[in-house]
Amino acid sequence: MIDLELIATATRPIYWHISNIWVLYVLMVVAVSIFGYGIWRRVAIWRKLGKPAFLEGTVSARLKHLWRQVGQHDRFLRDRNAGLMHMAIMWGMVLLFAGTLVVILEEDFGIPLMHGWFYLIFQKLVLNIAGVFLVLGLLVALVRRYGLQVKRLAQSRGGPGHDFSDVLSLLLPLLILLQGFEIQAIRLAVTGDVFALWSPVGYVMSLSLSGFSEPGLIFAYQISWWFHLVTVLAWIAWLPYSKMLHIFLAPANVMLGNIDAQPRRPKPILFDDVEHLGVSHITDMSWKDMLDLDACVSCGRCEAACPVFEAGGPLSPRNLILDARDHMRRDGPAIIANAQADNPVESCSPALVGDIISEETLWSCLTCGACVQECPIHVEHVPKVIDMRRFLTMEKGDVPETLQDSLKSLEDRGHPYPSTRQSRTDWAKGLDILRADQGDEFDVLYWVGCTAAFDPRAQKVARSFVQLMQMADIKVAILGDAESCCGDPARRMGHEYIYDMMARDNVKQLKELGPKKIVTACPHCFNALGKEYRDFGGEFDVMHHTQMLSDLVSSGKIETSREVKEQVTYHDPCYLGRYNGEFEAPRETIGNAGCDIVEMERSRSKSFCCGGGGGHAFMAATGDGPRVNQLRAIEAVETGAQVLATSCPFCLRMMEDGVGALPGQDKLIVRDVAELLFEATQQTAPELEKLKVLEKRKALDAK
Repeated sequence: MIDLELIATATRPIYWHISNIWVLYVLMVVAVSIFGYGIWRRVAIWRKLGKPAFLEGTVSARLKHLWRQVGQHDRFLRDRNAGLMHMAIMWGMVLLFAGTLVVILEEDFGIPLMHGWFYLIFQKLVLNIAGVFLVLGLLVALVRRYGLQVKRLAQSRGGPGHDFSDVLSLLLPLLILLQGFEIQAIRLAVTGDVFALWSPVGYVMSLSLSGFSEPGLIFAYQISWWFHLVTVLAWIAWLPYSKMLHIFLAPANVMLGNIDAQPRRPKPILFDDVEHLGVSHITDMSWKDMLDLDACVSCGRCEAACPVFEAGGPLSPRNLILDARDHMRRDGPAIIANAQADNPVESCSPALVGDIISEETLWSCLTCGACVQECPIHVEHVPKVIDMRRFLTMEKGDVPETLQDSLKSLEDRGHPYPSTRQSRTDWAKGLDILRADQGDEFDVLYWVGCTAAFDPRAQKVARSFVQLMQMADIKVAILGDAESCCGDPARRMGHEYIYDMMARDNVKQLKELGPKKIVTACPHCFNALGKEYRDFGGEFDVMHHTQMLSDLVSSGKIETSREVKEQVTYHDPCYLGRYNGEFEAPRETIGNAGCDIVEMERSRSKSFCCGGGGGHAFMAATGDGPRVNQLRAIEAVETGAQVLATSCPFCLRMMEDGVGALPGQDKLIVRDVAELLFEATQQTAPELEKLKVLEKRKALDAK
């Protein structure tokens, strides 16, 4: 039976056998002052170097986002083992810090908290358990970094040597925890606390001290207590000058960053209000960008997810951030001092673009967003790349030759295919399709997109989709020659001015037309029309063609007349999945086509890019190593599927090229989801083996 009167007496002296407490407060003031100066120095650099930043979202929305991402470790747990390890460390520290606050409130503010049930449950049991989890988390971190030597944790750049704060960030908290348990054990051994079992770790350790004299244990306690205090205060003073500062910067970066589930869209440029286009120097970044740089802990998750890095390309998202950060920390104070003397930054500082980060690195980025989505502290790499490309493209005019041709074609002809002689409607011959630009009444406006209009392979996808719409008795119309590029290629290449003109013209035309629904097969068009046009007043109901097809099959308006019974592996396009969160509609449509889906190792939000994003669909191949699309094609082949399906015209072309480049590979055929569904509706549809023969013949003819 619980003795409630005894429970009510449960407490402990705070300064047991400790005198000269004033020394504690003196040391605390020194430590906090050093800590405060370190924080002030960082913030001062962001404020003086960086430009203003506009933060979206309400405070309540940001707090909910902070709890989900930091409290619940939502993004951390994408790597489950590392996420659980970090959760044990973080929550262990939070609870132990809360326990310290309870002591301060009791001792310095006279608030009686350390008594009775609260003292026993929280101050003793919970904090003991929290300490155990913290110790385990720190030990796992040490084993991962220095025992197992997890690859992504290793540095992948030259320059600065080993960062000793890596190991100290783990060893110092571990030392502090062990000191705390030791102090508790000595006190329990001397006092014979009747509630000792509520502190299980301290109690077990105290059993080994039974043979020592009481004066000796008290002296050991006093020495250990002061050593523990100095260690804790030294750790606090050291925090702003080490990697451990991320315990403050990471939550701040998460709360002040993008609160959407998908990567942030690039910010428009107000061309009438700017003198300098894009980012060329560190001073062109915003203070929020600089918080990004300082918050990075070099965990390597972004690098491990980067398709360019895996293919041996010049881009490492981690190194891009770290190089910019080192430049900010190293040169920032001198830049600020020279700016106060009215010296232009160009004359006193290396250029961020060119001197610190190479043009080759920037042009190699696919803008797939994998780095952004994997970063647990929400560093935004891709927007920084696009900002630096804007400088290269619009101000410096330093653009790869093939991209120059595409940009000129966008400006002159409204599409990025300079060599084509077709019209935008040649693909639709014989389909008797309605024309929105000629006043026909329609249910759905089909935004064809440049690739489906001009690329012969993608044209087959457009024809399949339109015929499916006609089967469903949906009045679908196109803009014909009145359609222009959505502008996405220009924006990702860094030419915001061309994108701005195209977006504004398209928004104006669509507003005048007033379509009830817009559907497109291109995820890049889907993203631009549905999301990015909102910055220009374009609020349209936009669907991807897989979403439309999934709805039509579910409602019975499209019926399949045969079962294909083939194994299909599906490649998630970055701008449909990662940027817009659509993973299920394509898979539902594939299943409705009678196919069995075999997932690749990396799928859905962890999908590997096809290699065509960020303007690379229009760039000439460089380098001797494997291409990104070839690495993805290997993953598809390893599933054993007969068909590789996708739902993006860029992915379709890149995957066909990737599969075709693999030695001896003639078993895997590439199809768009719409083609699979259309084939499944045809009683006389050619069997898969016949399709394979046709593909092989085409390959031979091409040679």
